[in-house]
Formats: sequence, structure tokens, C-alpha cells
Amino acid sequence: MKILGIDPGTVVMGWGVIESEDADVALVDFGAITVPPKLPMGERLNRLYTELLKVVKLHKPDAVAVESPFVAKNVKSAFAIGRAQAIALLAAASKSIPTFEYSPTQVKQRVANYGASSKEQIQEMVRLQLGLAEIPQPNDAADALAIAICHAQEIHLNNLLTRHGERQ
Repeated sequence: MKILGIDPGTVVMGWGVIESEDADVALVDFGAITVPPKLPMGERLNRLYTELLKVVKLHKPDAVAVESPFVAKNVKSAFAIGRAQAIALLAAASKSIPTFEYSPTQVKQRVANYGASSKEQIQEMVRLQLGLAEIPQPNDAADALAIAICHAQEIHLNNLLTRHGERQ
């Protein structure tokens, strides 16, 4: 299964594509879509959407996994991320690709087995799980790969539980 992970942002949107089979994951490609922060929001969102559609067309993912915004201290930031998340969901839906949303804690739990892992720990786990010499750059792309890995682990866990349930 080919999974596109997306780390939403209205200035930088990270993306990462992995191939997953059972518990094994392999890197396909990654990158980031960057738009000028001084552009009006509507133009930024349109550029993000257009560029994300190019990524979807190139890689033809079977699923799209998107990180949901974390609302803690900065509601304005969470609102902006929510807009970018909507663009990612729209791009996937326009191509009839199923989408899945994960909170930052869920991503950390699935990737590093610890829901309070630091950003650096998650990025190192991405590097290790994909067998890379270095952490993918920019950081937004590494985060997007973590989201894709999270989805792969979620599918693997669900398959194990289903198989276990069938045996009982």
C-alpha cells in the first residue's frame, strides 16, 4: 500500500510517501510545498492545493494520512493549520482517495511507542525505520513521513487484531 503523509501548514506543507507491507515500510519520496507568507491566505491555499494535486498525481497513493491540528496555547496557529488540513483532505477527496486523520500524540505513539516523544525523537525514529543515513529535510517532510508511518502501523495493528479475532 502506498501512503501519502501530510504535515499541514499554510506556509510550508510537508509531504512524504511510503510503501507499506505488513509491518515493513519503505521510502518512496518526500518534500515540502512552500508558499510566500506574504501572499493573501486564499492565494496560499490555492497554491498549496495545486501543488499537492501534482504530488497526488505523481505518486498515486492508496491512502492519505493527515495530522490534525493541536490546539493548546495558540488558537490562531491551530486555525491556520486547520485550513491547510482542509486543503489536504480536499485534494485527496477530489481524487477519491481515502483519508485518515491522526493527532500529534497518536503519531508519536505509533512511531516511537511514546505519546510524549520530542520532535527530534520522532524524526530519528523516521530515519531509523526507513533505513536512511540522515533525517529527511526539511523537518516538515520528516514529520509528514512520520504521519505516513503512523498510518501504516495503524493498519498493521488493525490487521493483527482482526486476524487474532478470527482465530478465537
